[in-house]
Amino acid sequence: MKKLMRGLRQFQDTYVPEHKKLMASLAKGQSPNALFITCSDSRVQPELITQAELGELFVIRNAGNIVPPFGATNGGEGATIEYALKSLNVDHIIVCGHSSCGAMKGLLQIGNLEAKMPLVYNWLIHTEATRQLVEDNYGDLEKADKLDMLVGENVLTQIENLRTYPAVRSMLHRGDLSLHGWIYNINDGSILAYDSERHAFVPPFTDPNKTFSNGHGHGLSQMPGEHRLARNQSQRIFKGSY
Repeated sequence: MKKLMRGLRQFQDTYVPEHKKLMASLAKGQSPNALFITCSDSRVQPELITQAELGELFVIRNAGNIVPPFGATNGGEGATIEYALKSLNVDHIIVCGHSSCGAMKGLLQIGNLEAKMPLVYNWLIHTEATRQLVEDNYGDLEKADKLDMLVGENVLTQIENLRTYPAVRSMLHRGDLSLHGWIYNINDGSILAYDSERHAFVPPFTDPNKTFSNGHGHGLSQMPGEHRLARNQSQRIFKGSY
C-alpha cells in the first residue's frame, strides 16, 4: 500500500501539473478512440501496451476477457458495450487475450472449480464454447499447447459474442464499427492480431487496417508462435475457427 501511496503522490505532484490542459479537457467529457476488452490479469495494462494517453481508451476488464452473449447476463459488460457505442461513438472494439491466462487454465479444469470457486465456475461457463471446441478438435494437444489454443480461440469466441449485441450488429451492418482480436505475449510484450483473410493471428504491423468487418479465412500464410513452436504446432494451435 505504501508503494501505491507514493505513486499517487507522484501522479499528483508530477503528472497532473504537466498535463493541466489535458486534465481540463477531460473534465468536460471523454471521447475515447476504442473500447478495449481484456483480462483483469495484473500483467496486462492496456494503456501501457498501446501507449495510450488518458481518455483514449474505454476499458472493460474481467477474468478471461469474456463477453457474455447478449441477454445471457445482466452484468456490466453489455451495458458498457452499449454505452461505448451509443453514447461515446466508439468505432473500434479490441478483444485482447494474453499468454499464460489463469482463466483459460481454469477452463482446462472447469469441473474442479464448481465446488472450490463457484463464482469463477459460473463466469467461465460463458465461454464454454471455447472449451468444447478445443477439447473436441484438439484434445490430443499437450497441456501447454492446449492453453495457447484456448487463449486464441477464446478471443474469437468473444468476437462472435459481440456480434449478438444489437448495437454491434447494427453498426457492423452500416460499416461504422470494426472488431479486432489480439493476443498479448506477457513474456516479450509482443502482440498478435487476428487476420480473417489469412485465418491466423499475425503481427499487426503488416496491415493495421485489417479487421473483422467482413470476409472469412482463406488459409494460412503466417502463423503466430513460429518463433517458439514447430511450424506444424503453430498451424494447428493458431489457425483459429473464425
